[in-house]
Amino acid sequence: MLILDSPTAMRAWSQGRRTSSRTTIGLVPTMGALHDGHLALIDAAAQRCDLVVVSIFVNPLQFNRTDDFDLYPRPLDDDLAQCRARDVAAIYAPTPDSMYPRDFETNVCPGSLADPLEGVGRPGHFRGVTTVVAKLFNAVAPDVAVFGRKDVQQLSLIERMVADLDMPIEIIGVDTVREPDGLAMSSRNRRLTPELRAAAVVVPRALEAAVAAARARPRADPEALRRHAIEVIDAEPHARLEYFELVDPSTLREPTRDDGPLLAVTAIWFDDVRLIDNRLIPHS
Repeated sequence: MLILDSPTAMRAWSQGRRTSSRTTIGLVPTMGALHDGHLALIDAAAQRCDLVVVSIFVNPLQFNRTDDFDLYPRPLDDDLAQCRARDVAAIYAPTPDSMYPRDFETNVCPGSLADPLEGVGRPGHFRGVTTVVAKLFNAVAPDVAVFGRKDVQQLSLIERMVADLDMPIEIIGVDTVREPDGLAMSSRNRRLTPELRAAAVVVPRALEAAVAAARARPRADPEALRRHAIEVIDAEPHARLEYFELVDPSTLREPTRDDGPLLAVTAIWFDDVRLIDNRLIPHS
C-alpha cells in the first residue's frame, strides 16, 4: 500500500495505473479516524473497481470553528492499519501546504442545495467541501467515488457538482452504518464522554419517533411528525437541538407535495460535540 502526500504524486500514480491496463479506480474521501462506516465505503468501492484509493485529509476549509478543527481525531497509524487490512491500493494523505499553498485563492461555490439545514449554522462549510472534493477528484481521477448517506446534504451537493461540472465520475451513496443501539457511526463519537455517549442515542430515537408517527398516521402533517421527534429530544437533558426538519429528499427544502417521501434530518449538540443524522420516511 503506497502513501502519497502531494497532488503531483497522486496524479502520477493514477495515470500510471491507467496506462498499464484498463484499470478502474475507486476513491473513498475521508478525514481519517476511520470506523466501520468508512470500511463499508471501502468495501463498496472495492466491489465496483479494481483499485481503491482512500484519501485522508482533515480539511480546514470546511470547519467554521477552529476548536472543532483542532480537536478532530487524527489516529493516522490506526487508519493505515485498517486500510492495509482492506487491501487498499493507495492512501492519498496530502500535506496542508500541498493542498492549499500560500497563494491559493480559488474555491468551488455550491448552489442553493448548500443554503438550508447545515448551511444555516455552518456558513462556508459546503464551499470548503466542494473545493476539497474537486481537488481530490483532480488528483486521483477516480472512475467511482463513494460517500456515506449520513451526510446526506453533502452527498446531494457532490452529485450536483459532478453533474454541473461534467466530471466523469460515478457517485455512489452507501447507507449509514450504525452502532447496536442505533447511533450513526461518526468520528466525532470518539469525543463523547460515557455519559454523553449514552445520551446520544436520543438522535436515532428521535428519528424513529418521526417514522413511527408517520406509520401510525398516514398523510400526517410534517409539523406533527416533527413535534413527536422534538418531544423525544427535549426529554434528554444532555441534548441541545440545533434543528430537526422534515424536507423534500430531492430539494432539501419544505415539501410541496403531501403524498411523497420525506427526509427527516437533524443536528443535535452534546456539550461541544455536534452529531447529525437522517432517516427517509415513506409518506403516503
